[in-house]
Amino acid sequence: MSREQTTLAGRILSQFGLSARLLLLTVLFVMIAEVLIYVPSVANFRLTWLNDRLAAAQIAAMVLDAAPEETLSEELEMRLLQGVGARAIALRGSGRRSLLAAGDVPPEVSKTVDLRDAKWVVLVQDAFDTLLNPADKPIRVIGSGMGVDFVEMILDQRPLRHAMIEFSRNILFLSLFISIITASLVYLTLQWVIVRPVRRLTGNIAEFSSNPEDASRVIQPTDRGDEIGLAEQALARMETTLADELRQKRRLAQLGLAVSKINHELRNMLTTAQLLTDRLDHVSDGSVQRIAPRLVSTLDRAIAFCETTLAYGRATEPLPQRRLIPLAPVIDELSNLTDLAPEVGIAFQAEVPENLMIDADPEQLSRVLVNVVRNAVQALSLTGSPEGKPCIHVSARREGGTVVILIKDNGPGIPEQAKAHLFTPFQGSAQKGGTGLGLPIAAELVGLHGGTITLDEGEGRTCFKITIPDRLSAAEAN
Repeated sequence: MSREQTTLAGRILSQFGLSARLLLLTVLFVMIAEVLIYVPSVANFRLTWLNDRLAAAQIAAMVLDAAPEETLSEELEMRLLQGVGARAIALRGSGRRSLLAAGDVPPEVSKTVDLRDAKWVVLVQDAFDTLLNPADKPIRVIGSGMGVDFVEMILDQRPLRHAMIEFSRNILFLSLFISIITASLVYLTLQWVIVRPVRRLTGNIAEFSSNPEDASRVIQPTDRGDEIGLAEQALARMETTLADELRQKRRLAQLGLAVSKINHELRNMLTTAQLLTDRLDHVSDGSVQRIAPRLVSTLDRAIAFCETTLAYGRATEPLPQRRLIPLAPVIDELSNLTDLAPEVGIAFQAEVPENLMIDADPEQLSRVLVNVVRNAVQALSLTGSPEGKPCIHVSARREGGTVVILIKDNGPGIPEQAKAHLFTPFQGSAQKGGTGLGLPIAAELVGLHGGTITLDEGEGRTCFKITIPDRLSAAEAN
């Protein structure tokens, strides 16, 4: 079958539903089974028909051979041959040969059929030759006999072919009847056991997808213990979970929209307050001069909080555009972050091999490192270091197909109550006035790279461990 014919057959089948396809396939398979039954049956029918004729021929020949010649007329001999359906009959046994012929024996036959040691392949082939390609000339049939070496007769194929056609017709009608009954039973069984449950599943999926937040659309599993029952239970669990998550996300989206609007208006008001506060610099009152810097600092933190919240609420991080880049230059740029607290004098140390390459998005990797290092700078500026001069130490190494980055500081460490929600938005800040968004943003970006960011307390008081696997190693791991 050509590719075009296969495609056409697939298109035709696609026009039928599952039930119609099952019915067609059932009828097809039953008919194939009937064909496989018919082929040996018709060959066996032909063999039996010829053996019956040989047995009758032997009886007729033995009767003629045993009777005195003067007691049998030529008319009786003809009637015996006609009863057998043969033109000539010959027996061979006990060293002699008997011949009974009706008129002249045909000088030539179309085929000799020896039934004494016939193979089934030959019998099947001869049977279909008789049906599809009958010869005009008679055939010679040889078979075993009772008390003789063999029985031989010459007969026309037309009576045999007519009998085989009648047998084939009966087989055809019986096959059609059996096929219809079997196909109907199989169809009804499959319709009840498989098709109806599958339609229920697909119908529920379509109905649930139209309004997935409606809990009443969740499928009610039956008590079946087969694969259909397991599929119903799995679908019910999935739909229940999905409906709950969608309802929760809708509520969070509405809450986020409200918070964004509040933050937007609050930011405008704080900006106005900041502008008014700037004028206090020109007031010579000592109390005002003492309060003004603290007020400005508070307003700056409030505005930064509003802007960060708005940015986190509307941002959807794109997939990283990864490529192999040297890590050392990215780490070197972090040293400028210590200028955020120049009065503290934070030292920055980096130990990164110059030839260390990392498979990452440069911009997103920089954002991750900036968020973590900025948190360390802010922590050291508020608490200082119990070990002398504040210091931030960044190191990196390769472990197989993964790059490991360690960011340490010698501050007092992260409070225990902050560790539980370290990577949770708005909850993980250990500093007064912090937004708690730096580490969640860093965790999201690292997760897009297939890596992890964790607090590794075994490396020091505060040490964040970032792992970025290569894309090749991630694919091999899967």
